[in-house]
Amino acid sequence: SFHRAMVKLSLSLALVAALAAALVAPATALSHSSRSPLARVVGAHPSAHSFARRVVTMPAAGAQGGEGAAQPAPAEGRGIDQPLNVVGTDLECCCTDVGGSGIGTGFYRDGYCSTGAQDEGRHTVCIVATAEFLTFSKSVGNDLSTPIPAYNFPGVRPGDRWCLCASRWVQALQAGAAPDLCLLSTHEKTLSVVTEQSRDALLAALNKHAVDAEAAGEALERLNEARAKLENLL
Repeated sequence: SFHRAMVKLSLSLALVAALAAALVAPATALSHSSRSPLARVVGAHPSAHSFARRVVTMPAAGAQGGEGAAQPAPAEGRGIDQPLNVVGTDLECCCTDVGGSGIGTGFYRDGYCSTGAQDEGRHTVCIVATAEFLTFSKSVGNDLSTPIPAYNFPGVRPGDRWCLCASRWVQALQAGAAPDLCLLSTHEKTLSVVTEQSRDALLAALNKHAVDAEAAGEALERLNEARAKLENLL
């Protein structure tokens, strides 16, 4: 509805300006030293399995396609943040069937990098896992490669899409092992792990590693056009 569009567009105003700069400016190399703006990450890195018991009803595996098939949708409810991505548009699905396991990624196992009050680790970055990153993650005490069925954790292999803790992605970036990611499936709360002054740098880094940078740019352009039309009506 028109009212809903107004709410979404107003909420994303600040993100639009920051992401626009990140998408049009060449990404600058970020220092891995303690002076890097992204070094000031708040909070600890929780265990990969600290949230695994919080399971929601999942769509059937492969539900993304097929006529008449149920379509995946992000978790909803009290304490769950609005599903918007870092571009400012609706959060897109990351993966509902990790490694053919039938298990969705995300804190809520809904296939989306949704987050909320219970998700202290901010599992908000939709990564495309690489062998290099998985080796790095294991070396810092977060073994994502080994399945743990008791925790509804399928294990992550190179090429799998997985909702990673935002602070872990920044840590991997600083170590030179950051995996690629999907901007349109990365929740806007990813930006909350750094100071407000460092968000432009984080957006530039996210864009540099995005496999969907072109699509994200087009989505941003459409959002800007919609904002302009809305402003003309007000």
